[in-house]
Amino acid sequence: MKAHLLRYQRKTLLTATKVNNIVPTYLFFPPADKAQDDIWNYTCEEWGKKQVKKYIIGLHAHLQKLSEKKKLWRTLPNSLIVPSDLDLQAYFSKYEHYFIFFRTLSGSKIGIMSILHESADIPVRLRKDLNKIKNKEPRS
Repeated sequence: MKAHLLRYQRKTLLTATKVNNIVPTYLFFPPADKAQDDIWNYTCEEWGKKQVKKYIIGLHAHLQKLSEKKKLWRTLPNSLIVPSDLDLQAYFSKYEHYFIFFRTLSGSKIGIMSILHESADIPVRLRKDLNKIKNKEPRS
């Protein structure tokens, strides 16, 4: 499915299910946004629309909790994966079968840099995703 249509469906679903009119305090960098499209497609094909809605809503609820509760954060050792020319402190968390990698942004927002399945070659894939976000701003 086309990426713009997936983003529209995801945003429509999330807007329709907002609880207490909470405005998300997280933004996506392009690799993480694409990962959402991939998760949407895979889950929809394997388990159907009902499950994809449940999974994406759960993922976004987890991201909202991450932006609100630092005690859920785990520090990513910079020397292991973060490219040396990308000066940032990165964190991670796990939702279901996915690792979520993020950083702080101005204000109280977090920027979701990458979402990787637990079976992926995480060091290699994360390094590629982090290299893709150099000098880029996240989007909502």
